[in-house]
Amino acid sequence: MSQADIDYRAVFQALPGMVALLTPELVYADANEDFLRNSGRTRQDLIGRYLFDVFPDNPHDPAATGARNLEASLRRVIAGGERDTMALQRYDVESRERPGEWEQRYWSPVNAPVLDADGRVVLLVHRVEEVTELLRARDRAAGDRAQVLEAELYTRARELQDINEGLRQAHAREREVALALQEAMLPAPRLADRHRAAVRYQPAAGTLNVCGDWYDLVELSDGCLAVSVGDVVGHGLQAAGVMGQLRSALSAASRVSDGPAQALDVLGLYARSVRDAESTTAVSVRVDWAGGVLTYSSAGHPPPALVRADGTVVFLDRATDPPLGARPEHLPRPQARQDFAEHDTLVLYTDGLIERRREDIDVGLGRLARSLSAHRALTPNELADALLLDLLPVSGATDDTALVVISL
Repeated sequence: MSQADIDYRAVFQALPGMVALLTPELVYADANEDFLRNSGRTRQDLIGRYLFDVFPDNPHDPAATGARNLEASLRRVIAGGERDTMALQRYDVESRERPGEWEQRYWSPVNAPVLDADGRVVLLVHRVEEVTELLRARDRAAGDRAQVLEAELYTRARELQDINEGLRQAHAREREVALALQEAMLPAPRLADRHRAAVRYQPAAGTLNVCGDWYDLVELSDGCLAVSVGDVVGHGLQAAGVMGQLRSALSAASRVSDGPAQALDVLGLYARSVRDAESTTAVSVRVDWAGGVLTYSSAGHPPPALVRADGTVVFLDRATDPPLGARPEHLPRPQARQDFAEHDTLVLYTDGLIERRREDIDVGLGRLARSLSAHRALTPNELADALLLDLLPVSGATDDTALVVISL
């Protein structure tokens, strides 16, 4: 039988165990036969109705938390696009035969997302196993050890649920700290109206919203613009702390140096005194608007790209030196120049945009060049979004990414 011959609706209805489909608004879209039978509801009771209108908490139990816990789990799935397995839940259900009377029930739920081609959650799979009889064992005599184990199992499940909720709250607080740190360390550039620029920052999937990648744009006293990006080894708050120190040092050095090479020289000397700054890569470009010249220097960083109005892409790769701290002795860094014309676009980025595991870097640079050429007529903001869409995996970035796009 081919895949086209499979009746997936019939498969869904025949699934063993209780399974329902919910929309992101938590409205029932479908339910299989086991779900209808074990919940004591008909399709007319469920389809098109809000989940918690059908199954509210027991109004006679002020300690009931089943509905609240279930909604929190479903909201996590919608927000994160990942499966959520819940602890054992007590969730009483109103009797169909005796309205107003609530039956004590226990459930083991799992909630999972159904994603569309763009990775958005379009449906929720809500699967539950009723374990009421297993836990209650009504026919056992009082004092039976199985009843003691029942109470112990439920108590431990509630304890686990409380621990998980505490961990989620701690993670939420840590995320708030991360967002505040990101905003402080990587503010949006404030440039003169004549400069058109866009910046993007994309942490690796599954990490906090901070990383060791940075960007910086500095308007100089002579009318030039100093642009830099860098990449500290590692992820998370520790790497972000190192990043903040190096970014500030390079920003200050760019304001007083004779050019990008000298600014990176100063940064390299400073990095020797910063713990975990070794092997950091960085590139700095000075844009001379009046002369139509880019002056640049790189410390082991992927080369900036200049895309011309005709779609030609030039990589600025003629002034590359080892990363910070890679040499025991200090040597002056190289510097090179590249002419540019009006309507050209300069793009700086970190390796998360182009590098993939077990793939030569030239393959990633080729992807970048093709995307730049195809989207060269876009504004900086539009081009930045197009590059991220073209080059980052649909499942999420595997490495942190910083991106700067400047219309020349």
